[in-house]
Amino acid sequence: MRRKAVQASELVQTGFLADGEGRLPLVITPAVDNVDLAAWCASHLEDVEGHLDRHGAILFRGFPMTGAPEFEAVASTIAGELFGEYGDLPPEETGQRIYHSTPYPPDKTILFHNESSHFSSWPLRQFFFCVVPSAEQGETPLLDCREVYEKLDREIVEEFESKDLMYVRNFSEGVDVPWQDFFHTDDKAAVEKTCANAGMTCEWTDLGLRVRQLAKGVRTHPRTGERIFFNQVQLHHVACLDEETRTALRQLFADEDLPRNVYYGDGTPIPDAVVDRIGEVYEELCVEAPWEKGDLIALDNMLVAHARRPFSGERKIIVGMGRMVHADDTAPTAA
Repeated sequence: MRRKAVQASELVQTGFLADGEGRLPLVITPAVDNVDLAAWCASHLEDVEGHLDRHGAILFRGFPMTGAPEFEAVASTIAGELFGEYGDLPPEETGQRIYHSTPYPPDKTILFHNESSHFSSWPLRQFFFCVVPSAEQGETPLLDCREVYEKLDREIVEEFESKDLMYVRNFSEGVDVPWQDFFHTDDKAAVEKTCANAGMTCEWTDLGLRVRQLAKGVRTHPRTGERIFFNQVQLHHVACLDEETRTALRQLFADEDLPRNVYYGDGTPIPDAVVDRIGEVYEELCVEAPWEKGDLIALDNMLVAHARRPFSGERKIIVGMGRMVHADDTAPTAA
Protein backbone atom coordinates (compact mmCIF):
# COMPACT_ATOMS: atom_id res chain seq x y z
CA MET A 1 0.00 0.00 0.00
CA ARG A 2 1.23 3.49 -0.85
CA ARG A 3 1.09 5.96 2.05
CA LYS A 4 1.54 9.69 2.28
CA ALA A 5 4.03 11.23 4.72
CA VAL A 6 2.59 12.04 8.14
CA GLN A 7 3.47 14.51 10.87
CA ALA A 8 4.66 13.07 14.18
CA SER A 9 1.51 14.42 15.85
CA GLU A 10 -0.85 12.60 13.49
CA LEU A 11 -2.48 9.37 14.62
CA VAL A 12 -3.32 7.92 11.20
CA GLN A 13 -1.99 7.85 7.68
CA THR A 14 -3.82 7.44 4.39
CA GLY A 15 -3.03 5.62 1.19
CA PHE A 16 -4.45 3.24 -1.40
CA LEU A 17 -4.25 -0.42 -2.29
CA ALA A 18 -1.36 -1.52 -4.47
CA ASP A 19 -1.86 -0.32 -8.06
CA GLY A 20 -4.96 1.55 -6.93
CA GLU A 21 -3.68 5.10 -6.53
CA GLY A 22 -6.64 7.47 -6.37
CA ARG A 23 -9.25 4.71 -6.63
CA LEU A 24 -11.47 3.29 -3.94
CA PRO A 25 -11.07 2.37 -1.21
CA LEU A 26 -9.09 5.00 0.64
CA VAL A 27 -6.95 3.03 3.12
CA ILE A 28 -6.50 4.49 6.61
CA THR A 29 -3.96 2.88 8.95
CA PRO A 30 -2.64 3.86 12.40
CA ALA A 31 0.57 5.91 12.44
CA VAL A 32 1.22 5.04 16.10
CA ASP A 33 0.29 2.16 18.39
CA ASN A 34 -3.04 1.72 20.17
CA VAL A 35 -5.12 4.24 18.24
CA ASP A 36 -8.75 4.21 19.40
CA LEU A 37 -10.51 4.25 16.05
CA ALA A 38 -13.94 5.20 17.42
CA ALA A 39 -12.43 8.14 19.28
CA TRP A 40 -10.44 9.20 16.21
CA CYS A 41 -13.55 9.06 14.03
CA ALA A 42 -15.51 11.08 16.60
CA SER A 43 -12.95 13.92 16.42
CA HIS A 44 -12.55 13.69 12.61
CA LEU A 45 -16.13 13.15 11.43
CA GLU A 46 -15.90 15.91 8.84
CA ASP A 47 -12.79 14.27 7.37
CA VAL A 48 -14.47 10.85 7.31
CA GLU A 49 -17.56 12.27 5.58
CA GLY A 50 -15.37 14.03 3.04
CA HIS A 51 -13.42 10.85 2.32
CA LEU A 52 -16.67 8.93 1.77
CA ASP A 53 -18.06 11.63 -0.52
CA ARG A 54 -14.88 11.56 -2.60
CA HIS A 55 -13.83 7.90 -2.57
CA GLY A 56 -17.06 6.11 -1.64
CA ALA A 57 -15.26 3.59 0.59
CA ILE A 58 -12.70 3.58 3.39
CA LEU A 59 -10.69 0.55 4.50
CA PHE A 60 -9.55 0.95 8.11
CA ARG A 61 -6.69 -1.52 8.55
CA GLY A 62 -4.35 -2.34 11.43
CA PHE A 63 -6.37 -0.85 14.30
CA PRO A 64 -6.71 -2.80 17.58
CA MET A 65 -10.24 -4.15 17.09
CA THR A 66 -11.22 -7.74 17.71
CA GLY A 67 -14.99 -8.08 17.64
CA ALA A 68 -18.50 -6.71 17.43
CA PRO A 69 -18.42 -4.18 20.31
CA GLU A 70 -15.45 -2.25 18.88
CA PHE A 71 -16.89 -2.49 15.38
CA GLU A 72 -20.29 -1.26 16.49
CA ALA A 73 -18.69 1.66 18.33
CA VAL A 74 -16.92 2.82 15.17
CA ALA A 75 -19.94 2.31 12.92
CA SER A 76 -22.30 4.19 15.26
CA THR A 77 -19.78 7.00 15.65
CA ILE A 78 -19.79 7.52 11.89
CA ALA A 79 -23.45 6.82 11.12
CA GLY A 80 -25.26 7.59 14.36
CA GLU A 81 -27.87 5.11 15.57
CA LEU A 82 -27.56 1.93 13.53
CA PHE A 83 -30.51 0.31 11.79
CA GLY A 84 -31.72 -2.65 13.82
CA GLU A 85 -34.72 -3.94 11.87
CA TYR A 86 -33.14 -5.56 8.82
CA GLY A 87 -35.00 -8.73 7.95
CA ASP A 88 -32.63 -10.24 5.38
CA LEU A 89 -29.64 -10.87 7.67
CA PRO A 90 -29.32 -12.89 10.90
CA PRO A 91 -28.42 -10.77 13.96
CA GLU A 92 -24.96 -11.00 15.53
CA GLU A 93 -25.39 -12.22 19.10
CA THR A 94 -22.46 -10.23 20.52
CA GLY A 95 -23.69 -6.89 19.15
CA GLN A 96 -26.83 -4.80 19.55
CA ARG A 97 -27.54 -3.65 15.97
CA ILE A 98 -25.04 -5.78 14.06
CA TYR A 99 -25.66 -8.66 11.63
CA HIS A 100 -23.91 -11.64 10.15
CA SER A 101 -23.16 -11.35 6.46
CA THR A 102 -25.57 -13.03 4.02
CA PRO A 103 -25.86 -16.79 4.76
CA TYR A 104 -25.29 -17.93 1.18
CA PRO A 105 -23.48 -21.11 0.06
CA PRO A 106 -19.72 -20.50 0.21
CA ASP A 107 -19.11 -21.96 -3.26
CA LYS A 108 -21.42 -19.35 -4.83
CA THR A 109 -20.80 -15.69 -5.66
CA ILE A 110 -23.06 -13.01 -4.20
CA LEU A 111 -23.38 -10.56 -7.07
CA PHE A 112 -23.10 -6.78 -6.96
CA HIS A 113 -25.79 -4.74 -5.26
CA ASN A 114 -26.44 -1.56 -3.32
CA GLU A 115 -27.99 -2.63 -0.04
CA SER A 116 -31.80 -2.27 -0.02
CA SER A 117 -31.77 -0.24 -3.25
CA HIS A 118 -34.88 -2.15 -4.34
CA PHE A 119 -36.84 -0.73 -1.39
CA SER A 120 -38.20 2.75 -0.69
CA SER A 121 -35.56 3.33 1.98
CA TRP A 122 -31.96 2.20 2.34
CA PRO A 123 -28.84 2.88 4.41
CA LEU A 124 -26.49 5.62 3.24
CA ARG A 125 -23.74 4.13 5.39
CA GLN A 126 -22.79 0.45 5.46
CA PHE A 127 -19.99 -1.22 7.38
CA PHE A 128 -18.21 -4.60 7.20
CA PHE A 129 -15.81 -6.00 9.79
CA CYS A 130 -13.58 -9.05 9.37
CA VAL A 131 -13.60 -11.27 12.45
CA VAL A 132 -12.21 -14.32 10.64
CA PRO A 133 -10.83 -14.13 7.07
CA SER A 134 -11.41 -17.18 4.92
CA ALA A 135 -8.52 -19.47 4.04
CA GLU A 136 -9.07 -18.86 0.33
CA GLN A 137 -10.89 -16.09 -1.55
CA GLY A 138 -13.97 -14.60 0.11
CA GLU A 139 -13.12 -11.07 -0.99
CA THR A 140 -15.76 -8.32 -0.94
CA PRO A 141 -15.33 -6.55 -4.32
CA LEU A 142 -16.29 -2.87 -4.42
CA LEU A 143 -17.77 -1.04 -7.38
CA ASP A 144 -17.96 2.72 -7.92
CA CYS A 145 -21.51 3.39 -9.15
CA ARG A 146 -20.48 6.77 -10.59
CA GLU A 147 -18.04 4.97 -12.87
CA VAL A 148 -20.73 2.49 -13.89
CA TYR A 149 -23.07 5.34 -14.81
CA GLU A 150 -20.37 6.97 -16.95
CA LYS A 151 -18.95 3.87 -18.64
CA LEU A 152 -21.93 1.56 -19.13
CA ASP A 153 -23.46 1.62 -22.62
CA ARG A 154 -25.53 4.80 -22.85
CA GLU A 155 -28.59 3.04 -24.27
CA ILE A 156 -28.70 0.70 -21.25
CA VAL A 157 -28.42 3.57 -18.79
CA GLU A 158 -31.15 5.50 -20.61
CA GLU A 159 -33.50 2.50 -20.47
CA PHE A 160 -32.95 2.21 -16.72
CA GLU A 161 -33.52 5.96 -16.32
CA SER A 162 -36.66 6.18 -18.40
CA LYS A 163 -38.41 2.92 -17.47
CA ASP A 164 -37.29 2.36 -13.86
CA LEU A 165 -37.45 -1.15 -12.37
CA MET A 166 -39.99 -3.52 -10.84
CA TYR A 167 -38.67 -6.06 -8.35
CA VAL A 168 -40.70 -9.17 -7.59
CA ARG A 169 -40.04 -11.37 -4.58
CA ASN A 170 -41.84 -14.57 -3.61
CA PHE A 171 -41.45 -15.70 -0.01
CA SER A 172 -41.79 -19.46 -0.47
CA GLU A 173 -41.32 -21.85 2.42
CA GLY A 174 -37.87 -23.45 2.44
CA VAL A 175 -36.53 -21.26 -0.39
CA ASP A 176 -36.25 -17.72 1.03
CA VAL A 177 -36.27 -16.08 4.43
CA PRO A 178 -39.71 -16.79 5.91
CA TRP A 179 -41.94 -13.75 5.52
CA GLN A 180 -42.61 -13.92 9.25
CA ASP A 181 -38.89 -13.36 9.93
CA PHE A 182 -38.49 -10.69 7.28
CA PHE A 183 -41.45 -8.62 8.50
CA HIS A 184 -40.99 -9.53 12.19
CA THR A 185 -44.61 -10.62 12.54
CA ASP A 186 -46.95 -13.49 11.70
CA ASP A 187 -49.90 -11.11 11.30
CA LYS A 188 -50.84 -10.93 7.61
CA ALA A 189 -52.72 -7.66 8.11
CA ALA A 190 -49.60 -6.10 9.62
CA VAL A 191 -47.56 -7.28 6.63
CA GLU A 192 -50.06 -5.73 4.24
CA LYS A 193 -49.88 -2.42 6.13
CA THR A 194 -46.07 -2.45 6.12
CA CYS A 195 -46.02 -3.11 2.38
CA ALA A 196 -48.51 -0.33 1.69
CA ASN A 197 -46.52 2.13 3.79
CA ALA A 198 -43.35 1.19 1.89
CA GLY A 199 -44.97 1.58 -1.52
CA MET A 200 -45.02 -2.17 -2.20
CA THR A 201 -47.92 -4.25 -3.45
CA CYS A 202 -48.41 -7.67 -1.89
CA GLU A 203 -50.58 -10.68 -2.50
CA TRP A 204 -50.98 -14.02 -0.78
CA THR A 205 -50.44 -16.96 -3.11
CA ASP A 206 -50.65 -20.73 -2.77
CA LEU A 207 -46.89 -20.72 -2.16
CA GLY A 208 -46.76 -17.88 0.34
CA LEU A 209 -46.33 -14.13 -0.14
CA ARG A 210 -45.51 -12.18 -3.30
CA VAL A 211 -44.40 -8.54 -3.14
CA ARG A 212 -43.70 -6.09 -5.94
CA GLN A 213 -41.70 -2.91 -5.59
CA LEU A 214 -41.20 -0.15 -8.13
CA ALA A 215 -37.84 1.57 -7.81
CA LYS A 216 -35.43 3.77 -9.72
CA GLY A 217 -32.51 2.12 -11.48
CA VAL A 218 -30.51 5.36 -11.55
CA ARG A 219 -30.51 8.05 -8.88
CA THR A 220 -28.83 11.30 -7.93
CA HIS A 221 -26.69 11.16 -4.79
CA PRO A 222 -28.23 13.34 -2.05
CA ARG A 223 -24.87 14.68 -0.81
CA THR A 224 -22.69 14.95 -3.90
CA GLY A 225 -25.31 15.51 -6.62
CA GLU A 226 -23.66 12.85 -8.82
CA ARG A 227 -25.61 10.45 -11.01
CA ILE A 228 -25.24 6.82 -9.93
CA PHE A 229 -26.28 3.42 -11.26
CA PHE A 230 -28.11 2.29 -8.13
CA ASN A 231 -30.02 -0.99 -8.07
CA GLN A 232 -30.05 -4.72 -7.42
CA VAL A 233 -30.55 -5.98 -10.94
CA GLN A 234 -27.85 -8.66 -10.60
CA LEU A 235 -29.31 -10.06 -7.39
CA HIS A 236 -32.78 -10.39 -8.88
CA HIS A 237 -32.50 -11.14 -12.59
CA VAL A 238 -32.90 -14.84 -13.39
CA ALA A 239 -30.11 -14.68 -16.00
CA CYS A 240 -27.62 -14.00 -13.20
CA LEU A 241 -28.22 -17.36 -11.54
CA ASP A 242 -25.79 -20.13 -12.39
CA GLU A 243 -27.21 -22.58 -14.91
CA GLU A 244 -27.70 -25.39 -12.40
CA THR A 245 -29.63 -23.21 -9.96
CA ARG A 246 -31.66 -21.54 -12.70
CA THR A 247 -32.67 -24.90 -14.19
CA ALA A 248 -33.60 -26.32 -10.80
CA LEU A 249 -35.75 -23.31 -9.89
CA ARG A 250 -37.57 -23.35 -13.20
CA GLN A 251 -38.39 -27.00 -12.67
CA LEU A 252 -39.99 -26.06 -9.36
CA PHE A 253 -41.61 -22.71 -10.13
CA ALA A 254 -43.39 -20.84 -12.89
CA ASP A 255 -41.64 -17.59 -13.79
CA GLU A 256 -44.07 -15.50 -11.76
CA ASP A 257 -43.38 -17.71 -8.71
CA LEU A 258 -39.56 -17.60 -8.87
CA PRO A 259 -38.07 -16.46 -5.54
CA ARG A 260 -36.74 -13.23 -7.10
CA ASN A 261 -36.98 -11.48 -10.42
CA VAL A 262 -36.73 -7.97 -11.83
CA TYR A 263 -38.35 -6.30 -14.82
CA TYR A 264 -38.43 -2.84 -16.29
CA GLY A 265 -40.90 -0.69 -14.42
CA ASP A 266 -43.53 -1.15 -17.13
CA GLY A 267 -43.42 -4.92 -16.60
CA THR A 268 -41.46 -5.77 -19.76
CA PRO A 269 -38.52 -8.17 -19.45
CA ILE A 270 -34.96 -6.91 -19.13
CA PRO A 271 -33.12 -8.84 -21.89
CA ASP A 272 -30.48 -11.32 -20.79
CA ALA A 273 -27.97 -9.58 -23.08
CA VAL A 274 -28.44 -6.33 -21.17
CA VAL A 275 -27.80 -8.04 -17.85
CA ASP A 276 -24.76 -9.84 -19.30
CA ARG A 277 -23.32 -6.51 -20.47
CA ILE A 278 -23.89 -4.95 -17.04
CA GLY A 279 -22.00 -7.86 -15.49
CA GLU A 280 -19.08 -7.38 -17.88
CA VAL A 281 -18.76 -3.70 -16.96
CA TYR A 282 -19.01 -4.48 -13.26
CA GLU A 283 -16.11 -6.93 -13.48
CA GLU A 284 -14.02 -4.47 -15.50
CA LEU A 285 -14.46 -1.70 -12.93
CA CYS A 286 -14.54 -3.46 -9.55
CA VAL A 287 -11.72 -3.41 -6.99
CA GLU A 288 -10.99 -6.20 -4.51
CA ALA A 289 -8.36 -7.29 -2.02
CA PRO A 290 -8.10 -10.16 0.48
CA TRP A 291 -9.58 -9.54 3.90
CA GLU A 292 -7.24 -9.29 6.89
CA LYS A 293 -8.37 -9.96 10.44
CA GLY A 294 -9.58 -6.72 12.02
CA ASP A 295 -10.26 -4.92 8.72
CA LEU A 296 -13.21 -2.53 8.76
CA ILE A 297 -14.73 -1.18 5.55
CA ALA A 298 -17.03 1.84 5.63
CA LEU A 299 -19.11 2.43 2.51
CA ASP A 300 -21.34 5.06 1.06
CA ASN A 301 -23.97 2.52 0.01
CA MET A 302 -25.22 4.77 -2.79
CA LEU A 303 -21.83 5.50 -4.33
CA VAL A 304 -20.49 1.96 -3.96
CA ALA A 305 -21.99 -1.48 -4.63
CA HIS A 306 -20.49 -4.62 -3.14
CA ALA A 307 -20.37 -8.36 -3.83
CA ARG A 308 -18.83 -11.50 -2.33
CA ARG A 309 -16.51 -14.02 -3.94
CA PRO A 310 -16.77 -17.77 -3.19
CA PHE A 311 -14.57 -18.99 -0.37
CA SER A 312 -13.33 -22.04 1.49
CA GLY A 313 -12.75 -22.51 5.19
CA GLU A 314 -14.26 -20.54 8.04
CA ARG A 315 -15.17 -16.92 7.28
CA LYS A 316 -16.90 -14.42 9.54
CA ILE A 317 -17.75 -10.92 8.35
CA ILE A 318 -20.21 -8.89 10.39
CA VAL A 319 -22.28 -6.01 9.07
CA GLY A 320 -23.77 -2.75 10.28
CA MET A 321 -25.76 -0.03 8.53
CA GLY A 322 -27.24 3.34 9.34
CA ARG A 323 -28.33 6.81 8.31
CA MET A 324 -31.41 5.64 6.46
CA VAL A 325 -32.44 7.51 3.33
CA HIS A 326 -35.96 7.52 1.92
CA ALA A 327 -36.62 7.69 -1.80
CA ASP A 328 -38.64 10.88 -1.27
CA ASP A 329 -35.59 12.53 0.29
CA THR A 330 -33.37 12.09 -2.75
CA ALA A 331 -33.11 14.49 -5.65
CA PRO A 332 -35.29 13.88 -8.73
CA THR A 333 -33.70 11.56 -11.27
CA ALA A 334 -34.94 13.28 -14.42
CA ALA A 335 -32.06 14.13 -16.72
